Amino acid sequence: MVRRWSIAQQLFALQVLVVTLLVASGTAGAVLLARRDARNAAIEEVTAVAETIAHSPAVIEALHTADPTPLLQPYAEETRVATETDFVVVMATDRTRYTHPTAALIGRPFAGSVAEALAGGMVIEEYRGSLGDSVRTVVPVRETGGGPVIGLVSVGITTEAINRDLLAQVPGVAAATGAALLLSAAGAWLLSRRLRRQTHGLGPAEMTRMFEYYDAVLHAVREGLVVVGRDGRVELINDEGRRLLGAAADGPVELPAEVSALITEQRPTVDEPVLLGDRVLVASRRDARFDGRTLGSVLTLRDHTELRALTGELDSVRGLTEALRAQAHEAANRLHTVLTMVELGRVDEALRLGTAELQLAQQLTDQVVGALDEPALAALLLGKSAQAGERGVELTVDDDSQLSGEPLSGRDLLTVVGNLVDNALEAVAGVDLPRRVRVLVRHAGGEVLVRVTDNGPGLPPEHVADAFRRGWSSKGQGRGVGLSLVRQVTEKYGGRYEVTAAEGGGALITVHIPVPS
Repeated sequence: MVRRWSIAQQLFALQVLVVTLLVASGTAGAVLLARRDARNAAIEEVTAVAETIAHSPAVIEALHTADPTPLLQPYAEETRVATETDFVVVMATDRTRYTHPTAALIGRPFAGSVAEALAGGMVIEEYRGSLGDSVRTVVPVRETGGGPVIGLVSVGITTEAINRDLLAQVPGVAAATGAALLLSAAGAWLLSRRLRRQTHGLGPAEMTRMFEYYDAVLHAVREGLVVVGRDGRVELINDEGRRLLGAAADGPVELPAEVSALITEQRPTVDEPVLLGDRVLVASRRDARFDGRTLGSVLTLRDHTELRALTGELDSVRGLTEALRAQAHEAANRLHTVLTMVELGRVDEALRLGTAELQLAQQLTDQVVGALDEPALAALLLGKSAQAGERGVELTVDDDSQLSGEPLSGRDLLTVVGNLVDNALEAVAGVDLPRRVRVLVRHAGGEVLVRVTDNGPGLPPEHVADAFRRGWSSKGQGRGVGLSLVRQVTEKYGGRYEVTAAEGGGALITVHIPVPS
């Protein structure tokens, strides 16, 4: 199987190629610039030398002699050697050479343009002469004081000499070019090495496929998935997570305080209940680690709102069933007792016993139904009374209880009263007899007042805030949802709750819920 290049390898090869092209282009440009500069420098040099010779009094004086060559040839050669030029030619106005590095060419006509020089100007050109291609200049020689042109001076440097000077600079340019390539390659290698660590050696196709798969999985998972970085910001969240947190379909996500607390606690969390608005979520948190480094936290969320409601209803039905079963058992015992007393001929005592039992049951029913004109709430309290009797708890409804109509949503009112009573029944479970729970439900002054008193161990003041928050419970994990639901309903209506010590010990929980207008 042919292994595809990773992103780091492809980037390294691309960078080396680009850097090589850039360095090659830069070197070529530098060579062209150096060649142009060398040509311009040569022109400046031959022009300066030619003008110096043209203004020399010895040259002017020699041009007035019948044979200037013996006087001018040594002077021209000395000047050529001293200035490192390739030729110095002094000529007459008719192009006849008086001097030349090649003695055989003296007396022969000069090859090149001289018209502008004869007119008093200057000729600068590249020309192929007797010594080959050269850069030359031709300037006029005038009489002393600026008179007419009496001769011409041409000084030049061959192109071969200019190139030779350029070639002498090649080692330095090559060294600089090599150093630039090595430094660039080293930088590209370091960058590719870092990129290889960050991409774990994956190629573009693998990363694309991984992104597509991960994106598809995130959208397909039915649980809410939230990835939080070490700085506490949400790095990744799927659609279900946005729905459960009530976040917008796009844009940044701010974690609610109830969820953020799970992150800041820095401890593993498994199926911990979280109340968020009207939802009951179950959250699990784990640290995200790679190569021993903590990258952040992974939080999964599941919606258990309906499940919690069904579970609560099932628990209530189960408790009521058990209470009815116990009452049926007790009723059967009492019925056998009454029948036995009748068989023994003690009819009057049997009547008194049966009548007392009926009056006790009817008294509680009359009290609840007479005070609470809400059938669901009355049925709830009667059922809780049966549960309390099964547990050996005396549950009484306060005589001041009064509720007519439906001032609140029936479900919300049942949530508050039912969970407060359940919490009180659990609170007195471990105390000695008698165990008492008292309930007051009253609609007055534009609010519904719910007060539940028990003679249990009470709730320490430092735990009051925790008891109504995020599934806290002194009875172990997975508990403590009831009071959180009470807080949720109370805050929904803008109400308030308070926990104080009851007379004689125990806890007194009072909830004030304003009645919507």
